[in-house]
Amino acid sequence: MTEEFKSYPKIIVYGLGMAGWSIMINIISVMIIYFYLPPTDSGLPALIPQVSLFGIFTLFSLVLASGRILDAVTDPLIAWLSDRSGFKMGRRIPFMLMALLPSLLFCVLIFVPLHSTESSGNYFWLLFTQAGFYLSLTLYSVPYNALMPELAKTKDQKLLFSAVLSLMFVLGIIISSQIPLVAELLHSVFIGLSEQNYYQYSIALVAGVGFLLMLMPILFISERRYCESKPVKTSITSSLYSTLKNKNFALFLIADAAFFLALALISSGIFYYVTVLLGLSGSLGSRVLALMIVLSLLFYPLVVKLARKYGKRPLVVFSFFLFSFLFLVISGFGRYSVPAIYQLYFLAILAAFPVAVLGILPFTIVAEIAEDEGQRTGEQKEGMFYAARTFSDKLGQTLGVMIFAMFTLFGKDQGDDLGIRLSALMGMAVCIFAGFIFLFFREIKKGSPV
Repeated sequence: MTEEFKSYPKIIVYGLGMAGWSIMINIISVMIIYFYLPPTDSGLPALIPQVSLFGIFTLFSLVLASGRILDAVTDPLIAWLSDRSGFKMGRRIPFMLMALLPSLLFCVLIFVPLHSTESSGNYFWLLFTQAGFYLSLTLYSVPYNALMPELAKTKDQKLLFSAVLSLMFVLGIIISSQIPLVAELLHSVFIGLSEQNYYQYSIALVAGVGFLLMLMPILFISERRYCESKPVKTSITSSLYSTLKNKNFALFLIADAAFFLALALISSGIFYYVTVLLGLSGSLGSRVLALMIVLSLLFYPLVVKLARKYGKRPLVVFSFFLFSFLFLVISGFGRYSVPAIYQLYFLAILAAFPVAVLGILPFTIVAEIAEDEGQRTGEQKEGMFYAARTFSDKLGQTLGVMIFAMFTLFGKDQGDDLGIRLSALMGMAVCIFAGFIFLFFREIKKGSPV
């Protein structure tokens, strides 16, 4: 008989793992374009040549998308191996332990290019280091996410876990977005380094924080004590097919991927929105992202209360449409008769509520779908459900980074900023699409088929 996992300190310790891998993945989302293809006045050298294909795609955007080709294989494979494993430590923790050091190593190596100036050789380095990073992070994140429905036994517990995990994910965004600020601090401590070195050391420090946070649930949570693990017996193809044929889950995946695409557009573009469109200091982008997340935390109790009273679907749909308006506002940055700094603060205030909703509720939605499927089929395939969700999230993030990189072809500097504005309009279109898709989602009711 397993023990109930319900004390707040234990839930926080579990959530720290989410903060850790969120830091890792968002370092890539926030910094990779800015580091390899910076604005001309950033002080950073361009590390790759801008090569366009068919006048729309860039070689850089295709390289950024390459990691997702690998994920299409590794996500369901690791989920299946995790679902059917019988390690003494449990089904999930051993995989997370194996992922720790490689995740840190490859996250840092992505930002240590073969050449410190513009070179095509850096494309090959990115292909290699991205593959290692995404494989390592998948080895951690898929089993980690699959623990949630096993630890949280009731709907209220799932909602509580979801709120904590959302908080930790956005905490990871806050921490990863502080890299320019850390670089500024290193400037004042270490004299004589290049701007590139300051950013590299900052990335290594922040990734180290992510590593330590990822370690916490491995050290302090006994999976065997709290989870009643029943390894599945089905083949990987059968397990994957039965997961993806769930129509309700498929609708959720489409909308969820769209959210992460939109989030990646903001993460990739924030320093361009601040420096190019508004003409402000790049470090302000870090502070505004932090402010947006802090404000969103104030809405967490309200979101939980509204979800219990009205359900999840109306909140998610409203948030997508509000996000679309947010992107429309961004597309006009620098053209309003309002001081630039106030435009930036308006962005943070407007985004707070939808960030809270779309941060909390998806965790609960997946947990309920996975639990419902398990009750109907008798097999615990949480790993496969969360693998599909993790893949869709990472696909959305990569497409967001890729799309933003593509739009830089149309202008990414002051006075030549069309590409930056177009990226915001793309975000608006994606959020409108996701909102309409989620209108067809049906919430899980106990005992109802999906």
